[in-house]
Amino acid sequence: MQEQLLPLLAAICGYLVGSLSFAVIISRFMGLSDPRSYGSGNPGATNVLRSGNKKAAILTLVFDALKGYVPVLLVALYGARFGLGEGTAALVGLGAFLGHLWPVFFRFEGGKGVATAAGVILALNPVLGLATLATWVIMAYFFRYSSLASLTAAAFAPFYQMLIWDMGPIVGVLILMALLLVWRHLENIKKLLNGTESKLGHKAAGAVPAEGTSKKHPHGHVGAKPHGHSHHHPSKKKGS
Repeated sequence: MQEQLLPLLAAICGYLVGSLSFAVIISRFMGLSDPRSYGSGNPGATNVLRSGNKKAAILTLVFDALKGYVPVLLVALYGARFGLGEGTAALVGLGAFLGHLWPVFFRFEGGKGVATAAGVILALNPVLGLATLATWVIMAYFFRYSSLASLTAAAFAPFYQMLIWDMGPIVGVLILMALLLVWRHLENIKKLLNGTESKLGHKAAGAVPAEGTSKKHPHGHVGAKPHGHSHHHPSKKKGS
C-alpha cells in the first residue's frame, strides 16, 4: 500500500508546487498588469516580457523553471530512502508541469509550461536538459519566435532521450509533456502559419509599462509644455 501511496503523494506535492503561477504573483508584486489580460493572455515569462519589464520576465522564467526543477531534484536526492526511484521523479515532474498548465490556486488558468518543462528535464537528466535548452536558444536566436523554439525543443527532447540514453519512464513523461505543449501552442501554430505571431521582445498593448518609461502629461500629451503665450516675436529694428 505504501509503495503506491508515496509516489501518488509526491506527485500531488509536485502538482501543488507547479500550481504557483509566478507570472501572476511577480506581476502583482511589481505593480504590473495581470499577464492574462494582455498579449497572448498566457501567464508565462514570454508574455510578461511583453509588458516591457525585463526584470519581471526574468524572475518569472527562473521561478517557473525552479518549480519544475526543485521537486524532481528532491526526489532524486532523497527519494531512495523511501523507495522512490526514477519513475516517481518523472511522475513528480509531470505533476509540476500539469500544475503550471492547470493551477488549482489560480482558477486552473495556467500557462503553456515551457519553462517548467525545462526545469523538469534538467532535474531528470541534466545533459538532456542542456541539449534541449540549446535547441531552444538556437531556434529563438535565428527565428525570434519563442513558440517555434519551444515546439522544436519539446519535439526533440524525447528523441534525444531515446537515441542517447534509454527508453525508461522519463521517455513517457517527455512524450506526454511534448504533446501537451503542442496542444497549448495550437493558437501560436496558426499564427506562425499566418505570419502574425509576435516575435520575442514585442511589447503588447494593454500592459503596464516598466518603470522609467515616458508617462503622459496630465493634459494628455507626452512631454507637453505649459499652456501660455510662448510665441517668439522678433524685435523691431529702429528706423524700420
